[in-house]
Amino acid sequence: MKIVIAIDSFKGSLTSYELGVEIENGIKKVYPESLIVKVPIADGGEGTVESLVEGTNGKFINIVVNNPLMEKIETKYGIMGDGKTAVIEMAEASGLTLISKERRNPMKTTTYGTGELIKDAVLKGCREFIIGIGGSATNDAGIGMLQALGFKFLDENREELGFGGQILSKVKFIECKDRLKELDECNFLVACDVENPFYGEKGAAEIYSRQKGATEEIVKILDKGLFDFSETIKKEIGIDISNLKGSGAAGGLGGGLVAFLNAKLSPGIDMILEKVGIEDELKDADFVITGEGRLDHQTAMGKAPVGVSKVAKKFDIPVIALAGGITDEAKETHLKGIDSYFSIINYPITLKEAMKKETAKKFVSGNTEEIFRLIKICQKKFCK
Repeated sequence: MKIVIAIDSFKGSLTSYELGVEIENGIKKVYPESLIVKVPIADGGEGTVESLVEGTNGKFINIVVNNPLMEKIETKYGIMGDGKTAVIEMAEASGLTLISKERRNPMKTTTYGTGELIKDAVLKGCREFIIGIGGSATNDAGIGMLQALGFKFLDENREELGFGGQILSKVKFIECKDRLKELDECNFLVACDVENPFYGEKGAAEIYSRQKGATEEIVKILDKGLFDFSETIKKEIGIDISNLKGSGAAGGLGGGLVAFLNAKLSPGIDMILEKVGIEDELKDADFVITGEGRLDHQTAMGKAPVGVSKVAKKFDIPVIALAGGITDEAKETHLKGIDSYFSIINYPITLKEAMKKETAKKFVSGNTEEIFRLIKICQKKFCK
């Protein structure tokens, strides 16, 4: 029996790789001779670097960069097994969790650190980039990232501007002559699972900036700033990103990547599954195990487990999903290819206790064992 494990992380508890190990342990107690293939996955958000690096036998690069408030932090990015593809999560350098709630202010926060990650990878020889842009603390349309790469943003007096969303409306001229020249040789794929435009009632500022510390007044300032900046981009660069789907992702970073680095925006899970070559592994599998921390209506809208099930159904392979929490709306995933799902929680327990690694590992391996005991009974009864 061949079983492919392609499960997203249980965020804050177990990584995709750790889950794969525990699921394999449970299966092996019932089918010790089975072939288990573990494919770490993510959907472009947290865990993307680990999934693609571990899934391709790549390596991690530790580096000191600036956080959203231009304070030095140690963080990391990955280089895939091919040695030329860098995998970067912008949240590692410019994420919301890097600054305390009382210090969050999208007028000041910058994506500069994300640009430092890209620059380091370029100088190490990478020319292919996969960038996950979830969880940002910023609303600067990627200006900070571009500043780190050598772009200059100038005011009406051609004076160089500072950082953060506060400068969006002040940008009148853009200088590209000092940008990192190697960028012309690079290709950027952006894992983007939202379709918000750059500005407007569904734009970056209106939908996301409040959670980043914006007051109602700041929301209006940022929205106008994004409009003004899009007009400057159109004038200076000749590209119109104002209504581009996904350009408002990560505080407009999606739009900045497209306009200045010719990036392609793509649903995160589809991109990652292609990169790890999951289709080749699934062709002759008997079962697929997938899942994530919580199965709900968002899962059915195209998150990692449904991305896996979509590929599995090309080969008519049964899909089983595991999760910590499962809502009533998770039934919608049955229509998207998940044949059966199970919560790993065995008895009443606090969230804090359930998320402890030792507890989660015990639940995952134990429940996987029970699922495959049932499968073995059914095989003996009905497959004689």
